[in-house]
Amino acid sequence: MSNSIPALLLLEDGTIFNGLSIGKKGTVTGEIAFNTGMTGYQEVFTDPSYYGQILVMNTVHIGNYGVHNTEVESDSIKISGLITKKFSDEYSRTAASGSLEDLLCQNNIVGISDIDTRSLVRHIRDKGAMNAVISSENKSHDELSELLAKTPSMHGLELSSKVTTLEPYESGDKNSKSRVALLDLGVKTSIVSCLTDRNCFVKVFPLNTTLAEMEEFNPDGYMLSNGPGDPSSMKETIELVSNIVSTNKPVFGICLGHQLLGLSQGLKTEKMFNGHRGINHPVLSLKTGKGEITSQNHGFVLSKDSLKNNTDINITHTHLNDETIAGIELKNKPVFSVQYHPEASAGPHDSRYLFDQFVENIKNYKSN
Repeated sequence: MSNSIPALLLLEDGTIFNGLSIGKKGTVTGEIAFNTGMTGYQEVFTDPSYYGQILVMNTVHIGNYGVHNTEVESDSIKISGLITKKFSDEYSRTAASGSLEDLLCQNNIVGISDIDTRSLVRHIRDKGAMNAVISSENKSHDELSELLAKTPSMHGLELSSKVTTLEPYESGDKNSKSRVALLDLGVKTSIVSCLTDRNCFVKVFPLNTTLAEMEEFNPDGYMLSNGPGDPSSMKETIELVSNIVSTNKPVFGICLGHQLLGLSQGLKTEKMFNGHRGINHPVLSLKTGKGEITSQNHGFVLSKDSLKNNTDINITHTHLNDETIAGIELKNKPVFSVQYHPEASAGPHDSRYLFDQFVENIKNYKSN
């Protein structure tokens, strides 16, 4: 890396890390989080679920294989800032369309490299999620502390409105056998692709849509997408999801969509001490008894305690590291959801069968 502009990382608890500037020179705040994946950085950075977060990449080398126009999950980088150990503005992949450094600058992303990310991740792991600020400008400690004090907590923060589509759009073949209405809470492009690959015609609706507008599309099923922020802050969307479930049509929720489905059925969510972010998280299917290696990105989960007296919901999957809820289904309706990302990208495809299950539910619904 040729850049030698100094940069500073200040955590909410006062901890300081010094390093070098990457991307755009500037100052940025956000909740700090870490990702344990060793590949797929471009897909991670363009995932809308990371909106508002400063991301630490656990793997040592970032940028060494450049970027490619097809390896994106949205139209731009969605992380607020980037933290790495070693950053490469050069790349060795001949198929790359450019460098990660150039992409960061084009998207106005402020970052810092050449810090001890192992020490930083251990600190976050022990102290819990917190806000942070990165600066490559000549700002004093007091100025940065003041910026941090003004940065809102992720708890209670609604962010889907920042990343949802502004207008409905369609994807796939209009003559496909299945029609799916997708509620865009911050959808990854791979989710839409996994549906169209299974002969679904998909119409993507913005966050502020109504059930009547979605029903005009005459969908055979509903998809509730991933997205950023605290699900408990989304009261109108929770009501919309409840109305969607009341149609008795098949429903499939992913990540934030999973949490909103649970909230619509009377469950509660809770902020995690540290979220799950990476492409190697083990999940157990309680239906098959089989383990799945999954891609995950969330800082909130459904509360197990709130499920104790609910007789209408089954837990279908659990996270093997901490036994948090990783999947649910409604007992008397073709409605299910998972906390993780079966579309992956980046990550393993162990769980893509869930899209097949959703399409099968649609076939059964249409045949009745």
